[in-house]
Amino acid sequence: MHTNPEFTHEGEESALSGPVLHPWDRKPAVAELQELLNAHGFKMRIDGDFGFITEAAVKSLQRQHQLRIDGIVRPRLWMILKTTIQAGSRVLKQGHTGADVNQLQGLLQINGYQVPRNGIFCAQTHEAILDFQQSCKLKVDGKVDQITWLLLRGKPTSLEPRKQTRWFLQTGKWW
Repeated sequence: MHTNPEFTHEGEESALSGPVLHPWDRKPAVAELQELLNAHGFKMRIDGDFGFITEAAVKSLQRQHQLRIDGIVRPRLWMILKTTIQAGSRVLKQGHTGADVNQLQGLLQINGYQVPRNGIFCAQTHEAILDFQQSCKLKVDGKVDQITWLLLRGKPTSLEPRKQTRWFLQTGKWW
């Protein structure tokens, strides 16, 4: 298993944890689990319902990481999900935790914002994102999507319209 050692040593323990979840639970934490599973390549609807599709994804992940295959999400599986997530693989918002949030906070620090680098998308991180989005003339919603990631990394966005390189002639039409 690959984990981000900087995150696991510097980050707060609460950034890696989550409640124990069982199949058929209906809780807000299930929606977070589904977001993390989606970010790891398991495609499902994010509805907060721990149904059979979510259970199958959890069991598959347990199998991949040689954990007990029972569909129950325990602290070890939360840690795996949160430490192996790639930055930019999900839309981040206040309340999220994980290695991707830790990387976001590092980019905010590089861009001059004084935020803690603890892997927890706290109010201070949210305020910094709002300010960054406003300064970049983005939609100011506090959510970190692909465009916000690109701009934080200092990369240009591909929002400009493409130049037409070919002209098509359609005969038989008058305009």
